[in-house]
Amino acid sequence: MAMSRCGKCYHLAEHEREAVGTQIACAHCGTVTAVYDTVFFVSRLLEQYFAQRRELQELRAPLLTPEVLQTDAGKSSEINIHDTDRFSNDAQHQSIIDWFRKKSITVAIDSGAVDTSGFFDEAAIALGSDYALCKEVIDRVRYAQQKEFNSALIHIEHKTSDDIKALEAIGRKLYDYSLVARFFHNKQEKNFRLVLQNAPAVRHFFAGGWLEWFALMTGLRVLQERSATFSCARNLVLSYPPNEKRELDVFFLVDNSKPIYIECKSGEFRQDLDKYVALRKKLAIDSRSFIVCVADIDGDRAKALGAMYDMTFTNTDSLGPHLATLI
Repeated sequence: MAMSRCGKCYHLAEHEREAVGTQIACAHCGTVTAVYDTVFFVSRLLEQYFAQRRELQELRAPLLTPEVLQTDAGKSSEINIHDTDRFSNDAQHQSIIDWFRKKSITVAIDSGAVDTSGFFDEAAIALGSDYALCKEVIDRVRYAQQKEFNSALIHIEHKTSDDIKALEAIGRKLYDYSLVARFFHNKQEKNFRLVLQNAPAVRHFFAGGWLEWFALMTGLRVLQERSATFSCARNLVLSYPPNEKRELDVFFLVDNSKPIYIECKSGEFRQDLDKYVALRKKLAIDSRSFIVCVADIDGDRAKALGAMYDMTFTNTDSLGPHLATLI
């Protein structure tokens, strides 16, 4: 579908998709108005909304010290970690910035990357909590997006009735969370069809961002259960001499002093092992707290790699239990 919004009378109207890119007369006042793709229109609207909210948070920041923010975020059982923008306040990240500065490292943090007000976090938990079953859904959607297909098919003729019910529940959740545009159960052809969303944030989610959200929310859950004081960040960019840059997926700083880093890999990872070894040495993080979460690695292989490379390897099932031993 397509949408238009009159700049004079603010009338909002829906149009056929073929009208995208054209200009029409407003049905109420006659003012010439541009017609936009619905996903593009909503994406721009959300960008403005979150930008204004971050600006409001920055204005409020002087009233809240980092210590107060950390205590409230990490210790209050009243905060719903799946629906809050409390972690995205710049003051919450200050202790992380200071920790890296002591190591002569400059860090750029995207404050909005830990805003859980949307549905990415809930969807990630749904996918990661039963990854063995959901892997096919993720892979099919990602492949369809890469090929610029409009939809992805999940064939179910050889699946058990329990798996079919579980996959249908996942598909409907993705639809409820607006991560797919449509979801159909074609009983005659024995498949599920997911009509795709093409917003960049959604494409990034299925390309691997889901695992970052899963790791973030798993860490937040454990930290809240332990009533820990902490700061958290996602998608940090480190800069240090001579001209090195590194992006970190998920980072926690507990009690202003104990770092926990989670590198998230939903695909091939072996070519990056040397880079992880160098990064752990640079940051001087304990091997148990430097975690490489590989979505589909098995327990024996994770243990073997940990012994070889002096860091911790987990999968989606073992990440939470391991984090619980660190806090």
